[in-house]
Amino acid sequence: MRAVRGRRRTRGDRERGAAARALGGVAVLLSLLAPTAPATAPAADARPAFASVNYVVAVDESASLAQRDMEAEKAAAARIALGDVSSSSQVTVFGFAAAESSDQRALDPVCPKTTLDAAGRASIGRCVAKLRGRKKSEGTGTDFPSAIRQAVHELSTGTDPSVPRVLFLLTDGEMDVSGSPQYGDPAHREAEGERQLERELKNAAAQNVQIWPLGFGPKPDKAQLDRMAAGGYQKGCVELPSARPRADKVSGAKDVGPTLEKIFAAAHCLRYQPGPSGRPPSTLEIGISPLATVGSIVVDKGDPAVTVTYLDPNGHPVPTSGKYRASEFELAGAGDAVEALRITDPVPGVWKVKVEAPEGHRSLPVGVSVLWQGELRGAITMNPPSPQAGEETTVTLRLQTREGYEIKDPRDYAGLRVSGRLTGDGFAPLELRLADDGKAPDDRKSDGSFTGTVRVPKSADGALKVSGTLTASGLAADTRSESGQIAPGTLTVTTALTLADADVHPGARFTGTLAVHNTGDTPHTLRLSVADLASGLLSVEPAEIELKPGDSGTRTVTVEVAPAAVFGDRLGDDGLRLGGTVTVVDTTDEDRTLVRSPLSVRVTPEPGAWDAFWDAYWGAFLGAVLLIALVAAVALAWSRLRRARRDPHGLVLRLVSEAGDVLGEHTAGHGQRQWYGFAVVEAHRDPRIERRNNGPYAVRRSPEGGAVLRTRGGGTARLPAGGRVPLTDTLSLSLGEETRAAKTRRTRPGKGGTGRSGRTTGPTPPPAEGGASSPYETYL
Repeated sequence: MRAVRGRRRTRGDRERGAAARALGGVAVLLSLLAPTAPATAPAADARPAFASVNYVVAVDESASLAQRDMEAEKAAAARIALGDVSSSSQVTVFGFAAAESSDQRALDPVCPKTTLDAAGRASIGRCVAKLRGRKKSEGTGTDFPSAIRQAVHELSTGTDPSVPRVLFLLTDGEMDVSGSPQYGDPAHREAEGERQLERELKNAAAQNVQIWPLGFGPKPDKAQLDRMAAGGYQKGCVELPSARPRADKVSGAKDVGPTLEKIFAAAHCLRYQPGPSGRPPSTLEIGISPLATVGSIVVDKGDPAVTVTYLDPNGHPVPTSGKYRASEFELAGAGDAVEALRITDPVPGVWKVKVEAPEGHRSLPVGVSVLWQGELRGAITMNPPSPQAGEETTVTLRLQTREGYEIKDPRDYAGLRVSGRLTGDGFAPLELRLADDGKAPDDRKSDGSFTGTVRVPKSADGALKVSGTLTASGLAADTRSESGQIAPGTLTVTTALTLADADVHPGARFTGTLAVHNTGDTPHTLRLSVADLASGLLSVEPAEIELKPGDSGTRTVTVEVAPAAVFGDRLGDDGLRLGGTVTVVDTTDEDRTLVRSPLSVRVTPEPGAWDAFWDAYWGAFLGAVLLIALVAAVALAWSRLRRARRDPHGLVLRLVSEAGDVLGEHTAGHGQRQWYGFAVVEAHRDPRIERRNNGPYAVRRSPEGGAVLRTRGGGTARLPAGGRVPLTDTLSLSLGEETRAAKTRRTRPGKGGTGRSGRTTGPTPPPAEGGASSPYETYL
């Protein structure tokens, strides 16, 4: 990438260079005291519609539930209802156990069918609070057939059959109707329960009701949960395996809320982003993807007395209702134990959730997460855009937001399925493989650009069209197409565009050259434009070029970037990336496309008053830094033992599947600043952990025991011994046992550990490319 700055080297630049060298000397001084670290069509502007879903939450109220389990079930039910991004979804909540006498009932209605508009969201917390654990005298069994029967009735009566119907069934046990007279005499109740369960599952499938069971604790039978998931309707909200109903089981109540949010996202085709937790007062950070068009920040406060303030990625406190800048806000549950802020058109980046509480209400941890839906667009190009019959052409589909901003973080499009097709006159349609695997013809792996090649059949004659379709859960499906024409043996007009990617400020202009050749005896008119991004962000001049007969030479092409006001809040300190396509069309030759050239432009804010301040006071600042360095040297010497307690060397990292199986182990080395960076590679084939100094994850030891996991854009989370935290939708991280030799090396100098000198044995891997502290910072 060629940077376009156009700045001269000034006296201030030279002084800053001298200051940088002096600061480098200070860094060397400090390093002596610090522990040694190892070395086609523009995007649409219309507001999207958000798909709704009708669902029932059936909550186990059997007598085996502890109070903390019931509180977890209440919070989980509220989390998904408040986190739903659609205001037209409908939810029904009821408790269930078993009716073991004529004056008992198996079901306990709590929330009648409620539309999740502003009024419905405001009421959901109050009705969910009515869930309760039953006493033994009220029925202690677990009547799954009655719960499923009631859920199917609620979902199929008076509802639109085209809206997905989903049952979320939460239980801490297995089916037990042994005390229920409605199932016949005691000797045959178990068999009758099985018969009725099978009948209700078939009825659920016939009424298009999906069943997503969630068991927690040691008692639920996973096989029985799997049977219920497989017995209902199997078609999900999108044709992807992730949207097919499945059963989940977690070890305890603390995992019920996050896991239910995850399966709710899968059933509703939402994206789920877990965040950190902490006791108030604290500030929790959670990332919102640049693809999000609507999202809900869900805060599980644990205590209704906790108050929450939300700050956008630019540090602005946002309102809890109404519009602010380009976003719209709606808060629900402010006075309850769970609240959610729904945001339409959220600013992408790292949001801060500031939680506070009065004395006596600070003992419970507060958790934060995000549920969102979005739109993913593609920009497709053929090279050459007008191939000859029998010629091979390279097709590239680049991922973008609906405004045309580039997508680079693979987590934003995890689970994406890309398909391509070539159609045209004179041949049958050809399927086209498009991949982002770094194998030729794809230039770089996981950079959001999918590439493939196809040979145009020799029988082709006339029009061509290449199309690419993007399908991902939680992201609106998109099909991009590019039309072309079969070129004759020799084109009269040929062109070649040289225009490098740019790094510029708003309002800047940068140039390239267009080589043109007209070998014919008639004039031609070429039309230039920028496509595949929102109107007005980039423009190209000249708009037209006239070629005389026999004209051959070069023309200067200028691209202009929009002013800062056009980008609004998205233009943060780290800038943003635009992904456009420069197009050259020969209007004289039936609008034949001669050039479709991808262009990446990084836009950063203009330098502000800080540069002028630096020029005037750099000497004084340098003196202050030197003084601070002396003070810091003393502080560093004091903190060396404290740092050693956080050294990740020797931690055994285990990669764990959804079923709890250990897929592999990886022993951490010394980290950078006590953080050992890593990534999960081949997550869907052969998942394993590899060291990456600037990877999406990092761990360090916790002085209180266990470790701390840091997720890029997701904050930090405690990783206790024996516990685990999610890394992806299907993989978690836990700690294994360290060997005695590893513990010895960690606490003694030498022998490959970190001793008094702070040195380590073995080569130090080079840092990974990139290094942004957040996966969303490049969109701000």
